[in-house]
Amino acid sequence: MHNASGCAALASAEPLAGTAPVAASWLCVEQPGPWGADALVDSHLDPGIGAQLVRRANEAGHRVVLIRRPGRHPDMHRPRPRRVYLASTRPDAMWLFKHTVEGPEDLLELDLTRPFGERITEPLLLVCTNGKRDRCCALLGRPIAADLAAEYGESVWESTHTGGHRFAPAMVALPTGYVHGRLDATQARDLLKATAAGEMVVQGCRGRATWSPIGQAAELAVRSAIGDVTANSLSVAAESADSVTVEHVDGRRWRVRMIVTELPAWPNSCGKMATAGSAFSCSGLELVSG
Repeated sequence: MHNASGCAALASAEPLAGTAPVAASWLCVEQPGPWGADALVDSHLDPGIGAQLVRRANEAGHRVVLIRRPGRHPDMHRPRPRRVYLASTRPDAMWLFKHTVEGPEDLLELDLTRPFGERITEPLLLVCTNGKRDRCCALLGRPIAADLAAEYGESVWESTHTGGHRFAPAMVALPTGYVHGRLDATQARDLLKATAAGEMVVQGCRGRATWSPIGQAAELAVRSAIGDVTANSLSVAAESADSVTVEHVDGRRWRVRMIVTELPAWPNSCGKMATAGSAFSCSGLELVSG
């Protein structure tokens, strides 16, 4: 049973919309064994390689995470091939590539400014399980990752911090880039199936990481209003402090009026001080074209 004092329980009333991390592309690197709180430089990956990888990924505009197979996490410290995935989540350029490197040093030979390896059509579901960063992610995420991996194999991976411990179990669907929280195993399975079909799932959705927080919330408001779950049907075209323009591939455009309200303070992560946050809500939709 999850500890009721964990951050996921304390923040259970926080609205989900607009809380996804902002990242239009993701670099996922397999690293077996235990992970520390800052896993790229605190794991069995050489910290010098990890630091260079973070720097190069940041320069290329990618969010980088470590991934591992669900289950026990022994690392025998022997060289072994490892998977690397690169995903672009933009509706006009959505793709997912898979590559295999023979050892960690080969990671630094990759050109991160362009796709590499083999383009794949199967989706990825990343489930945050980094217990050294936040215990809620480990306690709530690991059972779901193990359950789904038994059925879907390499479409499901444990992941380091993806943002939003308090929404654990926290998940990222690639290549769509939709980020979810508070899903159970059945709902996560539905999410994986929807992603494979080029769709998104409104339930538990925190937003598409491609957009800014206010853009994420506005896009979800339009989806709720029109009932469209095709992942690439909507894009955020423009935004200001209190409105967002969302456009559909069929030419329709909406002006979404947004309200930002301050939330009560609660911890962003287990053991951290409570901090005030913001919530994004839609106060009105106006169809401006189409």
